[in-house]
Amino acid sequence: MGRIKINVILLIILKLFLVGTTTGEETCENDREMDKLCGGHTYKSVKPLLEYFKQVRNELDQSEIKEMYISEINADLMIKYHEIVAIHEKLMKEAFQLDEYKNQIIRKENDLQLCQSKVDKLESEINSQQTTINQLTLHLSDKSNNLEICEVQLKKLNSSLIEKDEKIQNITEHQKTISLKLEERQTMLFKKDKDIRICQAENIKLNRSYLTKMNSSSCLPFEEYPGVHEIKVSGVGSFDVLCDSQVAGLGWIVIQQRIGGEENFARDWATYRKGFGSLDSDFFLGLEKIYRLTSQQQYELYIHLVAEDGNSFYAQYDDFKISDEDHGYSLSLGKFKGNIKDAMTYSENMKFTTFDRDNDLDDDNCAVLYKSGWWYNKCFACNLNGLYGVSLKWWTETANFLKEAKMLIRPKEE
Repeated sequence: MGRIKINVILLIILKLFLVGTTTGEETCENDREMDKLCGGHTYKSVKPLLEYFKQVRNELDQSEIKEMYISEINADLMIKYHEIVAIHEKLMKEAFQLDEYKNQIIRKENDLQLCQSKVDKLESEINSQQTTINQLTLHLSDKSNNLEICEVQLKKLNSSLIEKDEKIQNITEHQKTISLKLEERQTMLFKKDKDIRICQAENIKLNRSYLTKMNSSSCLPFEEYPGVHEIKVSGVGSFDVLCDSQVAGLGWIVIQQRIGGEENFARDWATYRKGFGSLDSDFFLGLEKIYRLTSQQQYELYIHLVAEDGNSFYAQYDDFKISDEDHGYSLSLGKFKGNIKDAMTYSENMKFTTFDRDNDLDDDNCAVLYKSGWWYNKCFACNLNGLYGVSLKWWTETANFLKEAKMLIRPKEE
């Protein structure tokens, strides 16, 4: 019973402690209540314990306040920590930038040293050049002295030239006098030349008359007098020919000429046999006349060509002739020489072909295709009777389009 009573008393004391520690006013009430419950003796013995509990309670309250304060301080410390971390990162960046600046400064210092080296080198070169300039200045000073001497000499020469000019003027006046006399002499010579030309013209007339009486069959007697002359050939009688002594030498008969493109060469067999055109322009002498000429003796053929670009060419054959009409006026040429490749030989031994008499080896009539008579094969390597500007060609590696073509014949020298 005594132990139970003590436990009850302790529980009551604890309860009074927990309740009574709230306010100071309640303490007295608790004291009275404890006096009632426990009696004066018991309370007095327990009162120190209650005081201790009260003190502990107060310390616990103060500990909670301190913990709250510490928590607040910790929160502030965390904020300060983050701020310090941020400041540290910023300082690290600035330190990195500072290192870069230091590296740049080092590079600039290196560049500056290089520049200083260049400056030193340039200063050395300038000093060297200055030395050279000083030497040149001394040299120029010497030259200046020489120049003054030259100027004195030049003045002397000018004075001498003035004297020469005066002499030249005197000579010029004398030359004028001589020129007047020379003009008088030239006038007299001109009159004499005129008289000589008149005499020459008379001589030409006499020579022509004399040569005509000789019944010439070529242009050889007219070597010094090119142009149109009359010749006489057995079998065709007398007819005019164009004699040329400029293209290939003296005494050539022009049997075909293309110089203007005004004549139509798309002619029939009878027209080509007789000949057509004008001797001062485009013409073809005539197959029968050519046959009669070349059957008398050996003739050579000279072909004069002028391409559209202005270049001149020639082709020459040493034994030119054509057969009679019964054999189609077939072509024979002989050996070739020239400054252009041979294209005429392709037609050798071929009969003449016109649009009304097909003698070529082509399936079609070449004269119809190319609108001209010629010694066609299949069909041609050159066509000097072709349409002017279209088919007037001399083929070699490339086609030479022609603006001029002449065929000339002359008796071959023995």
